[in-house]
Amino acid sequence: MSPVFGIAGRSGSGKTTLIEAMLPLLAARGLTVSVIKHSHHDFEMEPPGKDSARFRQAGAHEVMVASPYRYAIVHELRGAPEPGLQAQVARLAPADLVLVEGFKQAAIPRIEVYRPELGKPPLHAEDGGFVAVATDAALETALPRLPLNDPAAVAAFICETLGLA
Repeated sequence: MSPVFGIAGRSGSGKTTLIEAMLPLLAARGLTVSVIKHSHHDFEMEPPGKDSARFRQAGAHEVMVASPYRYAIVHELRGAPEPGLQAQVARLAPADLVLVEGFKQAAIPRIEVYRPELGKPPLHAEDGGFVAVATDAALETALPRLPLNDPAAVAAFICETLGLA
């Protein structure tokens, strides 16, 4: 299975922005990277009424939309429990690295993206599963503190932690 590394933090902390900035840097290192984004909300891949949505509404277990540019598979749970992270990773094609946004409680190495201006306490203070904190603020912590506004430093930390290129 591909190595997995988590980016977790409170809503609005900049997780997506950090991952987005790291992707081209990791690709420049020659790594293939996949991303799993966890959401607590329902989502649609295509607007209601489009063909794939109609197939799902009619009862299809999975619907694949394919084109010369990309494909996507939508799997309807229909009341079944949400698969765990390991099952989600297993569905992906092999990659050098899988970055995971969310899954705050997953037993994987994780960096917390922390912004004190959100007015919430850091997650790592309540959860010992974090290996570093990416922040743009002075922060008292025993964990390595990474510069949030330097995605190359965060990417290098991830690669070093996992023994990648």
